[in-house]
Amino acid sequence: MLSKNNKWFLFIMLSLIWGSSFILMKRGLVALNPYQLGSLRIVFAAIFLLLIGFRSLAQIPAQKWRYIIVTALFGIFLPVYLFAYAQTGISSSVSGILNSLTPLYTMLLGILAFGLTFKRNQIIGVILGLSGCFLLVFYGNTSHGETHYFYAILVVLGTFCYATNVNLIKKYLSDVTPLAIITANFVVLFIPALVILFCCDYGSIATKPEVIHATFFIVVLGVIGTGVANLIYYKLIQITSPLFASSVTYFIPLVAMSWGLLDGEILNTLQFLGAFIILVGVYMASKK
Repeated sequence: MLSKNNKWFLFIMLSLIWGSSFILMKRGLVALNPYQLGSLRIVFAAIFLLLIGFRSLAQIPAQKWRYIIVTALFGIFLPVYLFAYAQTGISSSVSGILNSLTPLYTMLLGILAFGLTFKRNQIIGVILGLSGCFLLVFYGNTSHGETHYFYAILVVLGTFCYATNVNLIKKYLSDVTPLAIITANFVVLFIPALVILFCCDYGSIATKPEVIHATFFIVVLGVIGTGVANLIYYKLIQITSPLFASSVTYFIPLVAMSWGLLDGEILNTLQFLGAFIILVGVYMASKK
């Protein structure tokens, strides 16, 4: 019972944190380009995680570091830049909605590449969740007035990376603590992110008031939306299943749209229907 309660608490917390990440990226992009934003996000998360998790690195067996590098690439590095660049062409709410493709890719990759099995009700849950997301996409408004499909494809690629990552962690790193995994991921990425930040000439604009303001949002995004969120996510993968953990993405559109409501947006009847279908999908996907 304790484990069951823990998984739902972690699930809700992660939904709230990641659902808020898209509006933070939107605020950061006011004065930063996608490469600066992505690099700063990695750097701030790395500093935070090294402060709290440096000692945990000793727990990682030498043969596991190759999986650490691969999960750092697919779980953090590629998606960070893909999502940041995508939001230069689509709204934060649409980005959050498209992120809900992750469970579908998790299920397909798990079956095809990792030998995992899923029950019929879990497959139905994934389909229902995606159906709810489609309602939110096609009957919702974006801040840009239309969806630019090139940028939407970047989000889809990002979700494919997430799905690959969650299956890799479950198969190869289940015996490593979440703190050690995520800290090691950012140790691997810290120098590459600094190099990209330097090449993007962030230093020449860092003292501008609008850049300082935008950077503040990325500090929150890096520490909470990336560092803390990934700790929760990896723990959720280990105590449940890849499909249940990735189903957190169904709640992300609801949180993203809640921010939209606070910003004066209005949800129509079909969007509320989509939200309800998403919740049903999450319930079915999590049933054993």
